[in-house]
Amino acid sequence: MLPKFKRQSSGFTLIEVLVVVVIVAILAAISVPIYIQYVQGARASDAQATIGAIYNSVKMYLQDYGVDPTSVEELEEGEYLEMDEGTLRQWTFTLIGSDPVSQIEGISTSEMKGGAGHVVLFDVETGKFSGYGLPSDEDI
Repeated sequence: MLPKFKRQSSGFTLIEVLVVVVIVAILAAISVPIYIQYVQGARASDAQATIGAIYNSVKMYLQDYGVDPTSVEELEEGEYLEMDEGTLRQWTFTLIGSDPVSQIEGISTSEMKGGAGHVVLFDVETGKFSGYGLPSDEDI
């Protein structure tokens, strides 16, 4: 009879460890971009909510005066709009177009954790947002 060899199975082989590392790397490569887009969307949601309030204020101003306001500051001075201090530190808002306002733009400042210069744009005609934290036409 041939002697039976006992195999000691304490621990993992190099191949098993490499397979696990490759699987984890693939999962990370898939999930990290999705997570980053989620975080950007969360940061941009503050600007979207404020732009919605600005748009409603523009409509109220138009009803009262018959013309569109020329700036967001004009809405604030006329008490049509009140913005949160935290939002004002992180974003600056601009009305684009005059009589009628065609777009409302929010640009991030250096106070925002995501960095300065990110743009969220609301098109009044289509009622759609575009820019930072939002899926583009290429992503869909």
